[in-house]
Amino acid sequence: MPEGHSVHRIARQFAANFVGHRVSASSPQGRFAEGASVLDGRTLTGARAVGKQMFLEFDDGVWLRVHLGIYGAWDFAGEITTDATIRSAGGRMGQTNMRGTDLEPGLGGQAEGTIDELAAAGELPERAREALAGAGAGAGLARDGAAADEPDDADGEDSVRSIGAPRRARLRMSEQEKETEEEGDFPPPPVGAVRVRLLTDTAVADLRGPTACEVLDVAGVERAIAKLGPDPLNDDSAEAEERFVETVRKKPTPIGLLLMDQSVVSGIGNVYRAEMLFRARLNPHTPGKQVPVDTARALWRDWVYLLDLGVRTGQMLTMDGLDDEAQALAMASRADRHWVYKREGLPCRLCGTNIVLEEFGGRKLYWCPKDQA
Repeated sequence: MPEGHSVHRIARQFAANFVGHRVSASSPQGRFAEGASVLDGRTLTGARAVGKQMFLEFDDGVWLRVHLGIYGAWDFAGEITTDATIRSAGGRMGQTNMRGTDLEPGLGGQAEGTIDELAAAGELPERAREALAGAGAGAGLARDGAAADEPDDADGEDSVRSIGAPRRARLRMSEQEKETEEEGDFPPPPVGAVRVRLLTDTAVADLRGPTACEVLDVAGVERAIAKLGPDPLNDDSAEAEERFVETVRKKPTPIGLLLMDQSVVSGIGNVYRAEMLFRARLNPHTPGKQVPVDTARALWRDWVYLLDLGVRTGQMLTMDGLDDEAQALAMASRADRHWVYKREGLPCRLCGTNIVLEEFGGRKLYWCPKDQA
């Protein structure tokens, strides 16, 4: 399921390319025809992400709420640019060839230049070059001097063209759309079961497979947001931190479940849950009310940090202090990006104990039984 950083990236895509434009709305699949008719012809005036949900505001107080769920994804085509705070597609922003913000050294910075540029210049260590080569089309270099739309990593996490899940299907879909664009055909024909298409004179966004897609009024949006816990990118105040800490400390529910509860805190999914608990050296089964106050505060502040980093890189990068080679490997491959996620049976990167996988609250949980004892 796309986690909070992905939804914030989608909202920024809409802010950069659709806000202020009159939008034609349709439902090629037919399942959102009535809602599309309400949106059709309106001007998009705002885009907001709260946790895993996105809210698009249209004139006259009409809103579109979208929750991608496990299978949902947005695909973009046309003249797509993106917020300069997002480092994606090898540091290139859509078709503009703008440079994004490089990672700060304290956040695991890399050598100057994007991974694509370093690889082309022969400045990457051998293991990093091999990782990029193994990533295939998903990590391709720019061809014929054109800006690269491909993501740095093999799993397509940092794409500006397609954000959501499932990744492999999305990469295939976006490849088909790019072929159509190169032929000069805009807008490209819908690919797959498109629930809603939002189209301007220069850009198009196609939504597939969402859990929720509905038109709301202002009161409906307020009710939906009121059910959600704090989102650090919307509010990282002391009050938001206190709300999180107090909520956690009141509950007997295991902290591994509380972090996934969107009414407790917004945006954390299975990957960030596992990684944050490891970073805190916290047993996932610890009841919330037994989590020390300082640890609860540290969890919140770690989420503030990781969410911001995820938006800027397009990837759930949860390992700090990486050298240039390790940073390039992490950007190219998920296997080199995390402490425990999807590493069941492999030795812990710190203590060597095998990482455990268990079913927990209906989801897969990865953790180290020694470091998180």
